[in-house]
Amino acid sequence: MPETKKIPVAQANKNYARIRLTGSKPRKRSHANAEIVIGCVLLGIIALMVIFAPLLTSYDPTHQSLREAMLGSSPEHLLGTDQYGRDIWARLLYGGRIDLFVAIMAVLTPLVIGTILGAVAGYFDGIVPTVIMRLADLVSSFPFYVLVIVLVFVLGNGGTSIFIAISAVSWVPYTRISRGETLILRDREFIASCKASGFSDIWVLFRHVIPNIASQGIVYAMSDIVMNLGIIVTLSYFGLGIVPPTPDWGQMMNDGQQFLAAGVYSLTVIPTIVIILISLALSFIGDGLANVLKVRR
Repeated sequence: MPETKKIPVAQANKNYARIRLTGSKPRKRSHANAEIVIGCVLLGIIALMVIFAPLLTSYDPTHQSLREAMLGSSPEHLLGTDQYGRDIWARLLYGGRIDLFVAIMAVLTPLVIGTILGAVAGYFDGIVPTVIMRLADLVSSFPFYVLVIVLVFVLGNGGTSIFIAISAVSWVPYTRISRGETLILRDREFIASCKASGFSDIWVLFRHVIPNIASQGIVYAMSDIVMNLGIIVTLSYFGLGIVPPTPDWGQMMNDGQQFLAAGVYSLTVIPTIVIILISLALSFIGDGLANVLKVRR
Protein backbone atom coordinates (compact mmCIF):
# COMPACT_ATOMS: atom_id res chain seq x y z
CA MET A 1 0.00 0.00 0.00
CA PRO A 2 1.51 3.34 -1.08
CA GLU A 3 2.53 5.73 1.65
CA THR A 4 0.40 8.91 1.98
CA LYS A 5 2.33 12.12 2.01
CA LYS A 6 1.44 14.31 4.95
CA ILE A 7 1.02 18.03 4.28
CA PRO A 8 1.87 20.44 7.06
CA VAL A 9 -1.04 22.40 8.52
CA ALA A 10 0.42 25.77 7.50
CA GLN A 11 0.85 24.59 3.91
CA ALA A 12 -2.68 23.19 3.86
CA ASN A 13 -4.10 26.48 5.09
CA LYS A 14 -2.12 28.33 2.44
CA ASN A 15 -3.42 26.00 -0.28
CA TYR A 16 -6.99 26.45 0.98
CA ALA A 17 -6.61 30.21 0.95
CA ARG A 18 -5.26 30.06 -2.60
CA ILE A 19 -8.25 27.98 -3.71
CA ARG A 20 -10.67 30.47 -2.15
CA LEU A 21 -8.91 33.42 -3.75
CA THR A 22 -8.78 31.84 -7.18
CA GLY A 23 -12.47 31.07 -6.85
CA SER A 24 -13.41 34.71 -6.17
CA LYS A 25 -10.97 36.70 -8.29
CA PRO A 26 -11.97 35.53 -11.78
CA ARG A 27 -15.45 36.98 -11.35
CA LYS A 28 -14.04 40.40 -10.55
CA ARG A 29 -11.52 40.10 -13.33
CA SER A 30 -14.14 39.05 -15.87
CA HIS A 31 -16.38 41.95 -14.85
CA ALA A 32 -13.47 44.39 -15.11
CA ASN A 33 -12.35 42.92 -18.43
CA ALA A 34 -15.88 43.26 -19.81
CA GLU A 35 -15.89 46.97 -18.90
CA ILE A 36 -12.51 47.46 -20.56
CA VAL A 37 -13.61 45.62 -23.72
CA ILE A 38 -16.87 47.59 -24.00
CA GLY A 39 -15.06 50.88 -23.45
CA CYS A 40 -12.28 50.06 -25.92
CA VAL A 41 -14.72 48.92 -28.61
CA LEU A 42 -16.87 52.04 -28.25
CA LEU A 43 -13.88 54.38 -28.14
CA GLY A 44 -12.17 52.49 -30.97
CA ILE A 45 -15.17 52.88 -33.28
CA ILE A 46 -15.29 56.64 -32.70
CA ALA A 47 -11.51 56.97 -33.04
CA LEU A 48 -11.46 55.03 -36.33
CA MET A 49 -14.27 57.18 -37.68
CA VAL A 50 -12.46 60.44 -37.01
CA ILE A 51 -9.08 59.07 -38.17
CA PHE A 52 -10.49 57.81 -41.47
CA ALA A 53 -12.77 60.81 -41.97
CA PRO A 54 -11.64 61.34 -45.61
CA LEU A 55 -12.90 57.84 -46.42
CA LEU A 56 -16.29 58.41 -44.77
CA THR A 57 -17.13 61.76 -46.35
CA SER A 58 -16.17 63.59 -49.52
CA TYR A 59 -17.16 67.04 -48.26
CA ASP A 60 -14.82 69.76 -47.09
CA PRO A 61 -15.89 70.63 -43.50
CA THR A 62 -15.15 74.34 -44.10
CA HIS A 63 -16.81 74.65 -47.52
CA GLN A 64 -19.81 77.00 -47.45
CA SER A 65 -22.79 76.93 -49.78
CA LEU A 66 -25.66 79.21 -48.79
CA ARG A 67 -27.90 77.55 -51.39
CA GLU A 68 -27.76 74.35 -49.33
CA ALA A 69 -28.16 75.97 -45.90
CA MET A 70 -30.19 74.15 -43.23
CA LEU A 71 -30.94 71.07 -45.31
CA GLY A 72 -32.30 67.99 -43.60
CA SER A 73 -30.85 64.49 -43.66
CA SER A 74 -30.47 63.06 -47.18
CA PRO A 75 -28.26 60.60 -49.09
CA GLU A 76 -26.02 63.54 -50.08
CA HIS A 77 -25.83 64.96 -46.54
CA LEU A 78 -26.31 62.22 -43.94
CA LEU A 79 -26.91 64.61 -41.04
CA GLY A 80 -27.96 67.64 -43.06
CA THR A 81 -26.21 71.01 -43.30
CA ASP A 82 -25.80 74.00 -41.01
CA GLN A 83 -26.72 77.67 -41.54
CA TYR A 84 -23.75 78.14 -43.88
CA GLY A 85 -24.46 75.04 -45.95
CA ARG A 86 -21.57 73.06 -44.45
CA ASP A 87 -22.02 69.31 -44.15
CA ILE A 88 -22.67 68.41 -40.50
CA TRP A 89 -21.35 64.84 -40.85
CA ALA A 90 -18.05 66.13 -42.26
CA ARG A 91 -17.72 68.76 -39.54
CA LEU A 92 -18.50 66.15 -36.88
CA LEU A 93 -15.75 63.82 -38.11
CA TYR A 94 -13.07 66.44 -38.71
CA GLY A 95 -13.98 68.29 -35.52
CA GLY A 96 -13.43 65.08 -33.58
CA ARG A 97 -9.93 64.84 -35.00
CA ILE A 98 -8.94 68.17 -33.48
CA ASP A 99 -10.80 67.88 -30.18
CA LEU A 100 -9.68 64.33 -29.39
CA PHE A 101 -6.08 64.98 -30.43
CA VAL A 102 -5.80 68.06 -28.19
CA ALA A 103 -7.58 66.28 -25.30
CA ILE A 104 -5.32 63.21 -25.47
CA MET A 105 -2.09 65.16 -25.90
CA ALA A 106 -3.09 67.43 -23.00
CA VAL A 107 -3.28 64.27 -20.86
CA LEU A 108 -0.15 62.45 -22.06
CA THR A 109 2.14 65.41 -21.43
CA PRO A 110 1.00 66.10 -17.82
CA LEU A 111 0.94 62.34 -17.18
CA VAL A 112 4.62 61.97 -18.09
CA ILE A 113 5.74 65.20 -16.43
CA GLY A 114 3.65 64.75 -13.30
CA THR A 115 4.66 61.11 -12.84
CA ILE A 116 8.37 61.93 -13.07
CA LEU A 117 8.10 64.95 -10.76
CA GLY A 118 6.03 63.00 -8.23
CA ALA A 119 8.48 60.10 -8.29
CA VAL A 120 11.37 62.49 -7.69
CA ALA A 121 9.49 64.23 -4.88
CA GLY A 122 8.64 60.93 -3.21
CA TYR A 123 11.94 59.15 -3.69
CA PHE A 124 14.42 61.86 -2.71
CA ASP A 125 14.67 64.18 0.28
CA GLY A 126 15.85 67.74 0.28
CA ILE A 127 15.20 71.03 -1.45
CA VAL A 128 14.14 69.68 -4.86
CA PRO A 129 11.13 67.66 -3.60
CA THR A 130 10.12 70.61 -1.41
CA VAL A 131 10.19 73.01 -4.38
CA ILE A 132 8.17 70.58 -6.52
CA MET A 133 5.41 70.16 -3.95
CA ARG A 134 5.27 73.88 -3.09
CA LEU A 135 4.90 74.64 -6.78
CA ALA A 136 2.11 72.05 -6.98
CA ASP A 137 0.41 73.72 -3.99
CA LEU A 138 0.71 77.10 -5.69
CA VAL A 139 -0.89 75.90 -8.93
CA SER A 140 -3.67 74.01 -7.15
CA SER A 141 -4.52 77.07 -5.04
CA PHE A 142 -6.17 78.63 -8.11
CA PRO A 143 -9.46 77.29 -9.52
CA PHE A 144 -8.66 74.94 -12.39
CA TYR A 145 -11.07 76.33 -14.97
CA VAL A 146 -10.29 79.95 -14.11
CA LEU A 147 -6.55 79.39 -14.53
CA VAL A 148 -7.02 77.59 -17.86
CA ILE A 149 -9.30 80.34 -19.18
CA VAL A 150 -6.81 83.04 -18.11
CA LEU A 151 -3.92 81.23 -19.82
CA VAL A 152 -5.93 80.72 -23.03
CA PHE A 153 -6.95 84.38 -22.97
CA VAL A 154 -3.28 85.41 -22.62
CA LEU A 155 -1.94 82.93 -25.20
CA GLY A 156 -4.77 83.43 -27.70
CA ASN A 157 -7.31 81.12 -29.29
CA GLY A 158 -6.36 77.84 -30.93
CA GLY A 159 -5.56 74.23 -30.19
CA THR A 160 -1.94 74.94 -29.27
CA SER A 161 -2.95 77.52 -26.66
CA ILE A 162 -5.49 75.14 -25.14
CA PHE A 163 -2.91 72.36 -25.02
CA ILE A 164 -0.34 74.57 -23.28
CA ALA A 165 -2.90 75.95 -20.82
CA ILE A 166 -4.26 72.54 -19.80
CA SER A 167 -0.79 70.97 -19.58
CA ALA A 168 0.50 73.82 -17.42
CA VAL A 169 -2.23 73.17 -14.85
CA SER A 170 -3.18 69.48 -14.93
CA TRP A 171 0.23 68.01 -14.05
CA VAL A 172 -0.47 68.59 -10.34
CA PRO A 173 -2.85 65.61 -9.71
CA TYR A 174 -0.42 63.22 -11.39
CA THR A 175 2.41 64.56 -9.24
CA ARG A 176 0.44 64.01 -6.04
CA ILE A 177 -0.64 60.50 -7.08
CA SER A 178 2.84 59.36 -8.06
CA ARG A 179 4.44 60.92 -4.97
CA GLY A 180 2.06 59.04 -2.67
CA GLU A 181 2.74 55.76 -4.47
CA THR A 182 6.50 56.39 -4.40
CA LEU A 183 6.51 57.06 -0.65
CA ILE A 184 5.02 53.59 -0.16
CA LEU A 185 7.24 51.90 -2.74
CA ARG A 186 10.60 53.29 -1.69
CA ASP A 187 10.55 51.31 1.58
CA ARG A 188 10.03 47.97 -0.16
CA GLU A 189 12.71 45.30 0.07
CA PHE A 190 13.52 45.13 -3.65
CA ILE A 191 14.30 48.86 -3.68
CA ALA A 192 16.64 48.39 -0.75
CA SER A 193 18.24 45.43 -2.55
CA CYS A 194 18.86 47.56 -5.65
CA LYS A 195 20.53 50.23 -3.55
CA ALA A 196 22.62 47.64 -1.72
CA SER A 197 23.72 46.20 -5.07
CA GLY A 198 25.25 49.54 -6.00
CA PHE A 199 22.71 50.77 -8.56
CA SER A 200 22.34 54.53 -8.79
CA ASP A 201 19.22 56.30 -7.56
CA ILE A 202 18.39 57.50 -11.08
CA TRP A 203 18.57 53.94 -12.41
CA VAL A 204 16.36 52.64 -9.59
CA LEU A 205 13.91 55.52 -10.12
CA PHE A 206 13.39 54.98 -13.85
CA ARG A 207 13.86 51.21 -13.90
CA HIS A 208 11.78 50.16 -10.89
CA VAL A 209 9.90 53.04 -9.25
CA ILE A 210 8.21 54.79 -12.18
CA PRO A 211 7.08 51.60 -13.97
CA ASN A 212 5.45 50.40 -10.74
CA ILE A 213 3.60 53.64 -9.97
CA ALA A 214 2.49 54.61 -13.50
CA SER A 215 -0.66 52.47 -13.45
CA GLN A 216 -2.48 54.73 -10.97
CA GLY A 217 -1.81 57.76 -13.14
CA ILE A 218 -3.08 55.92 -16.23
CA VAL A 219 -6.37 55.13 -14.45
CA TYR A 220 -6.77 58.78 -13.52
CA ALA A 221 -5.92 59.81 -17.09
CA MET A 222 -9.10 58.13 -18.39
CA SER A 223 -11.29 60.58 -16.48
CA ASP A 224 -8.86 63.40 -17.21
CA ILE A 225 -9.39 63.00 -20.97
CA VAL A 226 -13.12 63.45 -20.41
CA MET A 227 -12.48 66.62 -18.39
CA ASN A 228 -10.09 67.99 -21.03
CA LEU A 229 -12.61 67.28 -23.76
CA GLY A 230 -15.21 69.17 -21.74
CA ILE A 231 -12.80 72.11 -21.33
CA ILE A 232 -12.05 72.24 -25.07
CA VAL A 233 -15.74 72.12 -25.99
CA THR A 234 -16.63 74.71 -23.34
CA LEU A 235 -13.92 77.13 -24.46
CA SER A 236 -15.00 76.78 -28.08
CA TYR A 237 -18.62 77.22 -27.07
CA PHE A 238 -17.77 80.60 -25.50
CA GLY A 239 -15.53 81.64 -28.39
CA LEU A 240 -12.17 81.02 -26.65
CA GLY A 241 -11.26 77.71 -28.27
CA ILE A 242 -10.62 76.52 -31.81
CA VAL A 243 -10.72 79.39 -34.27
CA PRO A 244 -13.59 79.23 -36.82
CA PRO A 245 -14.13 78.03 -39.52
CA THR A 246 -12.04 75.08 -38.30
CA PRO A 247 -14.56 72.37 -37.31
CA ASP A 248 -15.01 71.89 -33.59
CA TRP A 249 -17.74 70.25 -31.51
CA GLY A 250 -18.06 73.18 -29.14
CA GLN A 251 -18.42 75.63 -32.02
CA MET A 252 -21.04 73.36 -33.62
CA MET A 253 -23.06 73.41 -30.39
CA ASN A 254 -22.74 77.18 -30.20
CA ASP A 255 -23.86 77.60 -33.82
CA GLY A 256 -26.88 75.38 -33.29
CA GLN A 257 -28.05 77.10 -30.11
CA GLN A 258 -29.80 79.89 -32.01
CA PHE A 259 -31.94 77.35 -33.91
CA LEU A 260 -33.23 75.43 -30.89
CA ALA A 261 -36.30 77.66 -30.62
CA ALA A 262 -37.13 76.83 -34.25
CA GLY A 263 -37.08 73.11 -33.49
CA VAL A 264 -33.72 72.36 -35.17
CA TYR A 265 -31.85 70.22 -32.67
CA SER A 266 -29.35 68.31 -34.82
CA LEU A 267 -26.64 70.99 -34.75
CA THR A 268 -26.49 70.89 -30.95
CA VAL A 269 -27.65 67.40 -30.05
CA ILE A 270 -25.43 65.36 -32.40
CA PRO A 271 -22.02 66.56 -31.08
CA THR A 272 -23.41 66.34 -27.54
CA ILE A 273 -24.30 62.66 -28.05
CA VAL A 274 -20.81 61.92 -29.41
CA ILE A 275 -19.18 63.59 -26.38
CA ILE A 276 -21.41 61.56 -24.03
CA LEU A 277 -20.46 58.31 -25.81
CA ILE A 278 -16.75 59.11 -25.54
CA SER A 279 -17.14 59.95 -21.86
CA LEU A 280 -19.01 56.69 -21.30
CA ALA A 281 -16.32 54.68 -23.09
CA LEU A 282 -13.50 56.28 -21.08
CA SER A 283 -15.45 55.75 -17.86
CA PHE A 284 -15.79 52.04 -18.65
CA ILE A 285 -12.07 51.75 -19.37
CA GLY A 286 -11.11 53.65 -16.23
CA ASP A 287 -13.43 51.60 -13.97
CA GLY A 288 -12.22 48.36 -15.52
CA LEU A 289 -8.56 49.25 -15.01
CA ALA A 290 -9.24 50.33 -11.43
CA ASN A 291 -10.97 47.03 -10.66
CA VAL A 292 -8.16 45.01 -12.24
CA LEU A 293 -5.58 46.84 -10.14
CA LYS A 294 -7.62 46.25 -6.97
CA VAL A 295 -7.88 42.52 -7.71
CA ARG A 296 -4.15 42.23 -8.35
CA ARG A 297 -3.40 43.92 -5.04
